[in-house]
Amino acid sequence: MPRPVHRPAQLRGRVFRGTSAVRGGLLTPDCLRGPAWVRLFPDVYADAALDVTHTVRARAVGRLLLPHGVVSGASAAALWGLTDLTRPEDDVEVTVAPGTPRGAAAGVVVRRRALPVDQVRPVEGVRATAPETTALELAGRLPPDDGVVLLDRFVAARLTTLTTLQLTAAELTGRGSRRARAACALADGLAASPPETRLRLLLSRSSLPPAVAQHAVRRDGVFLARVDFAWPERRIALEYEGAWHTTRIAADRRRIEALQAAGWRVLFVTAADLHSPADLLARIAAALSE
Repeated sequence: MPRPVHRPAQLRGRVFRGTSAVRGGLLTPDCLRGPAWVRLFPDVYADAALDVTHTVRARAVGRLLLPHGVVSGASAAALWGLTDLTRPEDDVEVTVAPGTPRGAAAGVVVRRRALPVDQVRPVEGVRATAPETTALELAGRLPPDDGVVLLDRFVAARLTTLTTLQLTAAELTGRGSRRARAACALADGLAASPPETRLRLLLSRSSLPPAVAQHAVRRDGVFLARVDFAWPERRIALEYEGAWHTTRIAADRRRIEALQAAGWRVLFVTAADLHSPADLLARIAAALSE
């Protein structure tokens, strides 16, 4: 008959140093090698019942493995709430100051550079690069449009402001700084989703008349709706229709009916439309010419 698994209450749902647990009499070395615990990094373990996300692993690195370091890159973005930018198994990125131990370990990417104090903030119990620093560093590594999408997401999540990004970008130096500044120049922080940013970039590069983003439609001074993009003088609105709209069908219908009653025509864009940009632009152009 198998022996019962020993899981002290103090360690349930936790990430911890193995040596500390042994020294404190909570576990024995043999227990650490048992099925109740998962080894994340050298001497860093987690309760096997814990959902080990990238955020959990990033906290483990910043708090236990390399407490003198600063979680950075996509790992910092995950700590700030943009968890879809990483997978659980992705390497955790951490930045350490010159002259300090690198603490090399499988599953960890260590970058060495000095980080000014104002570029470091506490989050999730560890030190991480500030939101604007994180966003611009990642934008400097990404393809141009992806960088713009990322910056818009940071602003939409209220992690930073467009002004802060612009001021920080102006002082950037080194690799990726030019790309980050270019992305910052194209960001507007108004989009509610990445596809909306991509749609805005598509419109801005086309020969169509300039559209107004997040336009508030009013009738006789009364607010009716806010639309993703608009050509107010022609009363044409353009709306990106994502999956989230299915959760608010009734409200959306009333909103569209109010716009139509005010003489507005509403065009809808889906993810499939963004894969056929020429057809989409032709459809919008036809509506504008009517």
